[in-house]
Amino acid sequence: MDKILLHMCCGPCSCYPVKKLREEGIEPVGYFFNPNIHPYQEWERRLQTAGEFAQKVNMEFHADENYGLRDFMKKALPAEALPNGRCEMCYTWRLEETARFAAEHGFEAFTSTLFYSIYQQHGLMRRTAEHFAQKYGVKFYYEDFRPGWQEGIDISLELGLYRQPYCGCVFSEEERYTKSVSNREKKRRMKEKLQMAEAAEQKLLAARL
Repeated sequence: MDKILLHMCCGPCSCYPVKKLREEGIEPVGYFFNPNIHPYQEWERRLQTAGEFAQKVNMEFHADENYGLRDFMKKALPAEALPNGRCEMCYTWRLEETARFAAEHGFEAFTSTLFYSIYQQHGLMRRTAEHFAQKYGVKFYYEDFRPGWQEGIDISLELGLYRQPYCGCVFSEEERYTKSVSNREKKRRMKEKLQMAEAAEQKLLAARL
């Protein structure tokens, strides 16, 4: 595999995955599709930073430059009624569009910087990506980029990239900036949520064996 389509959540989260892929002899091509990001100025800044990063590391870059807040809200609000519905919807939408773009533009495989984040639901995203890889006839290249979390942060700081303070959507912005819950308590809740998700994933995998 010479090239791979890399879905980019942002510039900073792309730092370690790009480095790791290149070490493995794979040349990533960046693809920015993130209609979840709110507000517009934040979305625009992350788009610009993704392009800035691609330029600094000499990586081919593509972007969907349509601000998708209205479509995101149409999908997110109904999903809020389901357990974990909003995040699952968001993963599904972005990974499907990445698989579709990869198939339509002749890429053999795709992956995502979502698999770099220590805050996302790794198992759910992997199953989702594998599903759309099969649907669109491309390969999903799986790699757990989380071990390079700190290295990626260090690289982004060295490159002087804008680092966002929250995940991206209006809901995560509220959770980040609300004054009703302390930062320590929010981190504790996030950790518990991730642990529960990982435990459920392990239970599901064990049931399949």
